[in-house]
Amino acid sequence: MKMVLTSAATPDEYIACLGGWQRDYAAALRRAVREAVPELEERLKWGHIVGFHTGPVLLIRAEPERVLFGFWRGQRMRHIEPRLKPGGQYEMATLALRQDTPLLQATVSRLATEAVELNRLLGDPTAKPTA
Repeated sequence: MKMVLTSAATPDEYIACLGGWQRDYAAALRRAVREAVPELEERLKWGHIVGFHTGPVLLIRAEPERVLFGFWRGQRMRHIEPRLKPGGQYEMATLALRQDTPLLQATVSRLATEAVELNRLLGDPTAKPTA
């Protein structure tokens, strides 16, 4: 799917550029993540919000038909949220949220906390292994 292209340069601008339910969902995800792990560094990278802590941790990306909530190492967190769909490198898994997709704030908080903890324990998921 195509992401929503914006002229945003910061995470705040990214949220402000969105409209409708995608804006509401993306803003709610961002708020819940920031409350759960305030030490997470947010950047606008690859055209969407990426949270960093010892490397990339999570992403929030608006698309025309969904909002994607993804995690590097997300495949390790399917016990928290079984709807996480594995795919891509770095043990990535994503949750596709549509206008009627329920998601509890407690689940968002738990996913974000666990994702940061995995990076604390294992380091940057994108780092090349040292021999």
